[in-house]
Amino acid sequence: MTENVPLDLLYPVLDHLDRNDLVNTALVSSTFNRAATPRLYSAISSRISEEKVLLHPCTTLLQRPELAQYVRKVTETGAVQLLRRVNPQIIKDITAALRLCTNLVSAKYIDDTDTPILNFLPILQVLITLPLKELVIRTHHDVGEDAWALLNKTKGIRRLSVWSFDSGPPRVLQGWADELSSTLTHLELGRCAGVPPTILISVFLKFPLLRELKLKGVPSAAIPAIMGCLPNLTSLDTEYLGSGNYRVPSTPLPALEQLTVRTGSVDILGPDRLWTWTRSLLPHVASLKSFTLNSFSVYGRMAIPWPFVVFLATKQGRSLEELILGAAMLNLDSLSQLCLKCPALKTVHCTVASPDVESIAKAISNGNSLRTLSLHVIWIEKGVAGPLASDFCDNFSEDSDEPAHSPLYVDYSHLASERRNVNFTTEEARSMILRPGSKLRAVRLGHSAYTGQWVLADTKSAQSDDQSIFEVVRDITRSTM
Repeated sequence: MTENVPLDLLYPVLDHLDRNDLVNTALVSSTFNRAATPRLYSAISSRISEEKVLLHPCTTLLQRPELAQYVRKVTETGAVQLLRRVNPQIIKDITAALRLCTNLVSAKYIDDTDTPILNFLPILQVLITLPLKELVIRTHHDVGEDAWALLNKTKGIRRLSVWSFDSGPPRVLQGWADELSSTLTHLELGRCAGVPPTILISVFLKFPLLRELKLKGVPSAAIPAIMGCLPNLTSLDTEYLGSGNYRVPSTPLPALEQLTVRTGSVDILGPDRLWTWTRSLLPHVASLKSFTLNSFSVYGRMAIPWPFVVFLATKQGRSLEELILGAAMLNLDSLSQLCLKCPALKTVHCTVASPDVESIAKAISNGNSLRTLSLHVIWIEKGVAGPLASDFCDNFSEDSDEPAHSPLYVDYSHLASERRNVNFTTEEARSMILRPGSKLRAVRLGHSAYTGQWVLADTKSAQSDDQSIFEVVRDITRSTM
């Protein structure tokens, strides 16, 4: 029977299977094998098992070279080459297998050993002969001048990620930029500390097609000038390392759709001028779809000030779909205003303080597009934290500059009550998810998570011809005890 299943029906199903399931699928029949094999070998990787046994696909590819035509992505690790004493042929086998992968478009090299220069060069010499479009290099030490001499001549790369965490000079593509200029659209540079902004800008001026950029170690004051070099940039992931001075770009900044800011502080106010700097990266109205803040503070939790909430609601409200604040705190007034002013908001992850579940449900009652809500909750006693005055919420301008003791910065972590142990029940989750007009399908408060889903009803208990019902169930994969 399985021999008669059309392949065009199998392919969409197989795309959702993990590697173990694909192995089992390939054993069902010749038809299933023919459909599963290309997906099974489309991405291969090398690793060392917990028993210190080398697991590398090169043996299979050398024995069955016809499988190499299916390989599109490969991950190599420097750790496998530590086994040279056990298998002196290992490097020759790896490179011979790679040469067979003539359709390879993506390669990742990971090496936390002390000898990446010796490990990476033979692999790179093969990779540059293949039609590579994506390259990731993550090493503890620099891969060496010989490797970079080869890389600087490589063309056609569209996605590039370079992370060398220690030793050697920072690699910011000075010698490679000309070759990448006509193709590069996605870039990650994991070590830019100490590189003068003028050098960085001279490099980025050569990447007019760049759409996604992730940087680590770049002076925050230079970020707007770098953005000014990239007219097609839509996604930026960068650090805020403190205020500083750098020239304001004369060219308009691109319209970001995704912005991720990573920062830390000794107190809840956040680093000096963090919020002003963040707003300066978003001059376009209704361009931002996703904002992520990865932050920590030594004392208390970093609080999102009301002016920044107003900025998101008024300037980016029509486009904002995802708000990921992690440990940073929003008060319930801010959460309520964002749900009200951001009609497209689908995902919210943040920290809040609340006396009960009912208050949270009320705060999100206007979030009719909200599909995923994940809150770390600080449970406080009722009445210890009143709402902001309504006239304050209505009239405050996001351009105001208020002192830190004003209600603009609210950290409730010190009000956490050890006596409050609120249990988020299934009934409360069902009430949130099934609220009229709600699209909420996943909600997590503290350690308790629930999901809503359509399931087939028991045919004996079904009361209509429609045998599907909507259930709200505890999500044990996301709940913690």
